[in-house]
Amino acid sequence: MTQTAKLYAWLLANRRGILPFRDFERLLAAFGFQHARSIGSHRQYIHRSVPRPFPIQPSGKDAKRYQVDQFLDMVEEYDLSIDE
Repeated sequence: MTQTAKLYAWLLANRRGILPFRDFERLLAAFGFQHARSIGSHRQYIHRSVPRPFPIQPSGKDAKRYQVDQFLDMVEEYDLSIDE
C-alpha cells in the first residue's frame, strides 16, 4: 500500500481528523485532480470525470473539514480511485 493509499485509508477511518493542507493536495493529485488555477490562497482543481471545478483553500496549515468531506463525497459519487 502506497503512502497516499495509507493516508486515504486513515482519512476514511478518521473522518473528523485534522488533515494537513499539503497532504490534502497530495490526495487530490493521487485521485487524478489537476490544479487549474490559483487566485490568492484559493486553488481550483479539475477532474475529467467530475463536471464542476473543486475550489479549495487552507485554514492555516490544515485543510478545511467541509472541503475534505466534499472530496470524500466526490470520490464515492464519481467512483474515483487512486491513480497508480
